[in-house]
Amino acid sequence: MSDTFSMELCGSKGAWQIVPEDCDGIVLETVGARIEADGYTVGLRTRLMWTFIGDCDLSLFPSGKLLVKTQDQAVAAAVADRHLNHWIQMD
Repeated sequence: MSDTFSMELCGSKGAWQIVPEDCDGIVLETVGARIEADGYTVGLRTRLMWTFIGDCDLSLFPSGKLLVKTQDQAVAAAVADRHLNHWIQMD
């Protein structure tokens, strides 16, 4: 997988969409466990999306896309880095 991603401000301007490049999908249970281990609390858990509550709220999708609910671009960029380099990184 590539170490690059796109990051876009959502239309509501209250969230950032993080899309890893060259990601063919993730196993929600594996990535969700890593996010939970970093201190986030799991909210909704379905086959289509998991949500997390923490420093900022997150929505994780099977494609690897992550929605970061914050208006602060620096916070979103830090979460994107963690997502790309730890949460979805394959062992």
